[in-house]
Amino acid sequence: MNLIYASSAYPFGKLADKMNHAKLLALGLIVLIGADLVLAVNGHWSILLMGIALWGAHMGMTQGLLATMVADTAPADLRGTAYGFFNLMSGLAMLIASAMAGLLWDSLGSSFTFHAGVAFCLLALAGLALQPRRQA
Repeated sequence: MNLIYASSAYPFGKLADKMNHAKLLALGLIVLIGADLVLAVNGHWSILLMGIALWGAHMGMTQGLLATMVADTAPADLRGTAYGFFNLMSGLAMLIASAMAGLLWDSLGSSFTFHAGVAFCLLALAGLALQPRRQA
């Protein structure tokens, strides 16, 4: 995952310079949906590698983009605070999501856990679609 993430971050960063950020974020969520569906299907190592590669591509598409979106929306004098708050909220969300995933995995199995990930991605996509369009 880290190899794909590292090798795709720069090309997707260049793409983000030329593309609408919300659309690229949506594409990243679609790739994550693909990763979750692949990982939910089968435990064979080749399928597992494909899901992990898709997950790495999702990370390459979205992680730098999210930092850029913070910089684009925060006032210049509050960017440090905005990054700190973003990372605090991301860390809390990761903690809650990891605990929830562990509970789901233990009680309902791995496939259900990845399908739940798909549901959360679909909610995020719906939230993106409902955002008012910003004037350029």
